[in-house]
Amino acid sequence: MTDDKRDFVRIVRTDSGTVEVDVSGKRPGRGAYLCPKRDCWQVALKKNRVEYNLRTRLSEDNRRVLSEYIETLLEDSQG
Repeated sequence: MTDDKRDFVRIVRTDSGTVEVDVSGKRPGRGAYLCPKRDCWQVALKKNRVEYNLRTRLSEDNRRVLSEYIETLLEDSQG
């Protein structure tokens, strides 16, 4: 992979089991990186790739928070 991880958005599973967007990229916990485009996030959530990579099940609250974050991202055609 030639892309710098700073070009991606990190999500993290905290010790308490919540899944959050890690804007600093430095929060402790198991992390995963996604491209900063809506389509990428929508596929990752729909196909449970987030759950697989973070080795957890997303609660409804976690899924809602990530879905709300998706709305702040660029459409693929804009980026």
